[in-house]
Amino acid sequence: MSRDLTSVVETALTADVIEPFFAVDLLFDSPSELYLWTGVGDKTINSKTYQGAGALLQIEPIEETADISARGATLTLSGVPSSLLSHALSTKYQGRVCKIYFGVMGTPADYVEIFSGYMDQMTIDEGPESCSISMTVENKLVALERPAATRYTSAYQKSQYSGDKGLNYVEGLQNKKIIWGGIPE
Repeated sequence: MSRDLTSVVETALTADVIEPFFAVDLLFDSPSELYLWTGVGDKTINSKTYQGAGALLQIEPIEETADISARGATLTLSGVPSSLLSHALSTKYQGRVCKIYFGVMGTPADYVEIFSGYMDQMTIDEGPESCSISMTVENKLVALERPAATRYTSAYQKSQYSGDKGLNYVEGLQNKKIIWGGIPE
């Protein structure tokens, strides 16, 4: 899948020296959203303040294919103090939105969304002083692989849209004998 880069980012990428960065939105239940970027210090992007994680934030290469397939991503945050481990363990994260951006320092429109998905699994590697947390993120396309829980019955349709009569006769069609182009018996 190709990305639409702004002309400012395209121009910045052709410069002799560039300073690329990644930014991550981890949208836990409010007010626990976490905004990180791969630089040092705070950075404001689109009125959100991202905390600098530097080299402690690692993003596995994001794979994209020409076909429609769900490829995930993995984020790793190293050097997390053990005191924050209980917060990581108690926060509900599965199914929450994660967005990853790519940008170039020094440009006005300095980022492009390169991945959006749902947090899936958190793996914690705890040491005596600090720990590392890895999180796998599913692509939004993974929803296409799940079976739909929709039923084509009148009762289900009425539970979704009160008073709808569109599927009232579906159950009667199950064993109905229909002759096309012939003489009915």
